Parts: sequence; C-alpha cells; structure tokens
Amino acid sequence: MAISVFSMFKQLVKKTPIVRSVARKIMKLTATSRQKNFVSADYWEQRYRKDNTSGAGSYSRLARFKAETLNHFVTTHHIESVIEFGSGDGAQLWLANYPTYIGVDVSPTVLDLTRRAFAGDATKRFVHFDQLQSADSAELSLSLDVIYHLIEDPVFERYMKRVFDAATRYVIAYSSNTERRSDSVHVRHRRFTDWVDQNRPDFRLMSVLKNPYPEDTRDSDNTSFADFFFFERIREA
Repeated sequence: MAISVFSMFKQLVKKTPIVRSVARKIMKLTATSRQKNFVSADYWEQRYRKDNTSGAGSYSRLARFKAETLNHFVTTHHIESVIEFGSGDGAQLWLANYPTYIGVDVSPTVLDLTRRAFAGDATKRFVHFDQLQSADSAELSLSLDVIYHLIEDPVFERYMKRVFDAATRYVIAYSSNTERRSDSVHVRHRRFTDWVDQNRPDFRLMSVLKNPYPEDTRDSDNTSFADFFFFERIREA
C-alpha cells in the first residue's frame, strides 16, 4: 500500500527531534496568523452546533479536581450565590454544590442546551453575555478555562471587566497565566494577573492553587496548563 507524503512527514516529525521542533514553531506561527481573523463567539457557537463539548477540562479527573476545589471554597466561605462567565455545556456544573447560580455564555446553542438540562432546578438560570443586567451579580464570580480562549483584545478586556464587576466578594479564575505562544488557533495565553493589577485595585490576589495534574502533551485530556487564582474584593475601611 502506498504511503502518502503527509504520512511520511508525520513519521519523520515524530522520530526527529530537530524536525519536530521546527514543525512546532511553524504550527505556532500559523496559529498566530489565523488568530488575526478569529472571532471567539463564532468559534464556540459553531463548535457547540456540531455537538462538541466544552472540552476535556470539564470531564474526568480535571472536572473532579475543579469541583472539589470550588465546592470546598463555597462551603468554607459561606457563599450563597455564584455567577459563572463561560458556563459551557454544563458538564462541570453537575458536580457543583452552589446554593444559587447564574450561568453566562456567548453561545445561544449551548445556553438552550443547559436551560433544558437544568429546567427542573429553580436555583439555576442561564443568560447570554450580551443580555446581562447590572443586577446580575453574585458573591462569587467564576471564570473556568475561558481566559486563554479570548483571542481578541477587546473581547478579553470586556470579559475581564464583567467578571470582576459581577463579584461582590470573590473572583476565582482557572487559567494559564503566561505569555507563551500556542499552536492552537483558539488558545491565546495571557498573563491575566497583570490586567488585574493594573485595572482592579479593588481586588487582591489571595492565593494560587497549582494544578495537581500539570500539562503533559502526551495526555492532554487529563492534564492542564491551568491553575486556580483566588481574588478577594477589598473592603473600604
């Protein structure tokens, strides 16, 4: 059976470290170029329309790790209300123990999915990002696996402002926090804590919880480059 040129190239990349390194650089440059015309909201709407999920981070041991961390925080800090920016397909939410919850997303398709999935639960409601009201706030504001998907600077700025504006007590972000390049068109790593330092003096970074399953490219479904960052609103004296 004839072997395609593409297959031969893939095998060469796998077996040759130098070629592999060059190939990764090419992929990253290509992704950076494609990101210039990238629209985050359109990407996620199209992805959910194709019956794709929110991603591996909402399932298996990564989901359990996040749920255990968040449920513990909600309990120990006596949180009564939670708002999540980027609620996704709801897989992570099934593991959560939140007294009341508002899920916010940019995809009409996934919002319809989660509204139907949690239709019998009066403690939860779901809102499109563009339909948020100033009254849509909570003690705890969440951003889980979202910040590094915000490719466009204006989208990132608007998102971060909404996340922090909506929190009356705490913000928890689960994200990477670096400026390194990515070879994925829908991933842009940012050192987002710099934005918080420069734009939200009304919040302080309480702590950082490192991921017990750090990124391993050989097992991307069960590892992650994201860590937990806990912020607290500073009360005026």
